[in-house]
Amino acid sequence: MHTIKLFLFIVPLVISSKIDQDYSSYDSMSPEPKSRFAMLDDVKILANGLLQLGHGLKDFVHKTKGQINDIFQKLNIFDQSFYDLSLQTNEIKEEEKELRRTTSKLQVKNEEVKNMSLELTSKLESLLEEKNLLQQKVKYLEKQLTNLTKNQPEIQEHPEITSLKNFVEQQDNSIKDLLQTVEEQYRQLNQQHSQIKEIENQLRRTGVQESTENSLSSKPRAPRTTPFLHLNETKIVEHDDIPANCTTIYNRGEHTSGIYSIRPSNSQAFNVYCDVKSGSSWTVIQHRTDGSQNFNETWENYRYGFGRLDGEFWLGLEKIYSIVKQSNYVLRIELEDWKDNKHYIEYSFHLGDHETNYTLHLVEITGNVPNALPEHKDLAFSTWDHKAKGHVNCPESYSGGWWCHDVCGENNLNGKYNKPRAKTKPERRRGIYWKSQNGRLYSIKSTKMLIHPTDSESSE
Repeated sequence: MHTIKLFLFIVPLVISSKIDQDYSSYDSMSPEPKSRFAMLDDVKILANGLLQLGHGLKDFVHKTKGQINDIFQKLNIFDQSFYDLSLQTNEIKEEEKELRRTTSKLQVKNEEVKNMSLELTSKLESLLEEKNLLQQKVKYLEKQLTNLTKNQPEIQEHPEITSLKNFVEQQDNSIKDLLQTVEEQYRQLNQQHSQIKEIENQLRRTGVQESTENSLSSKPRAPRTTPFLHLNETKIVEHDDIPANCTTIYNRGEHTSGIYSIRPSNSQAFNVYCDVKSGSSWTVIQHRTDGSQNFNETWENYRYGFGRLDGEFWLGLEKIYSIVKQSNYVLRIELEDWKDNKHYIEYSFHLGDHETNYTLHLVEITGNVPNALPEHKDLAFSTWDHKAKGHVNCPESYSGGWWCHDVCGENNLNGKYNKPRAKTKPERRRGIYWKSQNGRLYSIKSTKMLIHPTDSESSE
């Protein structure tokens, strides 16, 4: 650019000098001609200026060409990135379509199983009515038979009575078979429901990813309030032999961990997970392993329970209270970190009812987790939509219902489960944060809360 400016400055001077020379030739008729050397100097100056201009233009062209090549390379990189993103978007859309088709099929199957279950239930009710009528008839005939045997002891039993008894026994056997069929249908319904829920969670996560790509800003989202799953609703008509807790089941000879039905005193029957250990069976009231279940639930869901008994779940405050009000119980908390180190602590405790916000009072018995929970204090249970009196409004990091006293603690086993993220420190960015009262921060992979009667405490 400086060469061009110099050339533009020199050319007018040369031209003006030439014009002045022409005019002077006309005005003065000097007999002496101009020096030939002066004109050669002007030509050299003009040639030198043009040469510098040529070099400057050449450098400018080279620089421009390099800049254009850089721009083309960046455009090619951008086009390739955009193409890769479009391919990933198409793959995500195809997966979403496949998940939606699978969800539709499962919903259809779920409706079919529900209809079958309703038909079986109606048949069962009709059979139970017939059974009651037959039992009444049998009782009436037995009374008559008793009177006849008293009056005529040598008379043999009438064949009609014998056939009627056989018929009643057959009806009882068919009703038992039908009950087993209904229970099997109920288990299938639960499996179908859990599969549909998992697929809905996958679809929800896919939708969240798409909305994140399409928006530049995000707003705080209110806690999710999914309808709680009635994991314990079983229609019990007449089963007087249902045990009251897992210990009774163990004493009857069932020494395998699994899902069983119990009925505490003055309560309806419901399913629980019995964990067999140390020569006895414990009732599991909470279990977390991978963060697949959302624990930021409502007060009603925490009252009646949510989740899957064979996965992550919360049994429900009402069910826990119905169990522990029968006698004195021990609360055991088991923690496992990401290095597979296991810790535990056991408390003797008292749990209040709904009117007291299920107030918990703890006294430590044994364990290797120092100062895990506050002792000798009334800890009221609170959720994001139900704050106990004197309980502060805790931030989102403490989400999930839990027992608190007067401050937000960092030992909430129902709090947010942090899944591992890329390019972060894994030991601090995953699992459940557990900060004991001695100030040490733990990263917990799995938790389990169990209860057991004090008359047969376990020893570690």
